[in-house]
Amino acid sequence: MLYNESLYQELSSSEPKPGVVSNSSPAAHGSANPSPLPPLQDQFGRTFDYVRIAVTEKCNLRCTYCMPEEGVDFKKGDQILQADEIIRTIGVLARMGIKKVRFTGGEPLVRKDIVKLVEGAAGTPGIKTVHLTTNGILFSRYAKDLLAAGLTGVNISLDSLDADKFQRITRRTGVEKVLDSIRLALDLGFPRVKVNVVLMRGFNEDELPAFCELTKDLAVTVRFIEFMPFDAHQIWETGEHFASAENMVNQMKTLYPGIMDSSGTRTEHHIFQAPGYAGKMAVIPAFTRSLCGNCSRIRLTADGRIRNCLYSDDEYDLKTPLRTGGSDDDLAAVFRTAFAEKAKDGFESKKRSAVKRVNIADIGRVSMTQIGG
Repeated sequence: MLYNESLYQELSSSEPKPGVVSNSSPAAHGSANPSPLPPLQDQFGRTFDYVRIAVTEKCNLRCTYCMPEEGVDFKKGDQILQADEIIRTIGVLARMGIKKVRFTGGEPLVRKDIVKLVEGAAGTPGIKTVHLTTNGILFSRYAKDLLAAGLTGVNISLDSLDADKFQRITRRTGVEKVLDSIRLALDLGFPRVKVNVVLMRGFNEDELPAFCELTKDLAVTVRFIEFMPFDAHQIWETGEHFASAENMVNQMKTLYPGIMDSSGTRTEHHIFQAPGYAGKMAVIPAFTRSLCGNCSRIRLTADGRIRNCLYSDDEYDLKTPLRTGGSDDDLAAVFRTAFAEKAKDGFESKKRSAVKRVNIADIGRVSMTQIGG
């Protein structure tokens, strides 16, 4: 099934409508300016100040490394967190020192109240930046409203500049829409515009130079991410498509003699700028996991589960206290429990989860879209 507008309208139509009211209204649980809470830390001394919130499991693409071609059984309606529940959660986290919010999915722009969510996050005392990760297909529809609502950064996913390869990896068409979205984000003046590229050996590894050249005239950060498909079959273990961060860095240094180290986020473990270029190039060792020691992120799934590591199957239920009259302190306690039990790194998390599984059916989430990108 190729791109068509009716598909996206259908995906959007079953998401919560703006103005939905639940029993977790912030006003019912404390003053408008509640006092700070102790920071969220784990047993290894890491402090967490960044939350990634999946606002839907639905997506208008079917990327091969993210979900099966037939899709998955997406949660919808009251199975996922409502807008006021998400905004209340952000308020609690801000009191614990969280400063950065990122909305993910699935594809967050298939959710009709995404502008309301951005506005709510941006208006939360203590939140400094609000970002969004999107595949770019629907971005032009919401871009101006998102900027006005307070969105400070957009990451646009694009794994190939070639139309045929794009269709092979996403099982949809639309590469020009994505490229137009990158240009639009820059033209509108979003403070931070980044392009996320999952680099795969034998598929798009040869496009690394072309992606790097985007930074010559465009003030974007192109981020190459190690291939880490997430599905129940753990297919990345074969290494068939794995291109290492080390190899990517070496390619960049060969392509650009005199390339300079530059500044970036903690996730951008390696970041460079070619002499005279407007943008930057970064490498994210998602599978190598050399960035675990600097982890500062929290993951909240669309159905209200906290995950303390991408590689862990352990989840902590936030939705129940949100919907049963739990206080802000009750919500904070769930986060503290989750991060008190966080493993030292992704290798240890994966090992723990493997011990608990009896068979492959014990993996509760079989697609990255069910966790949040």
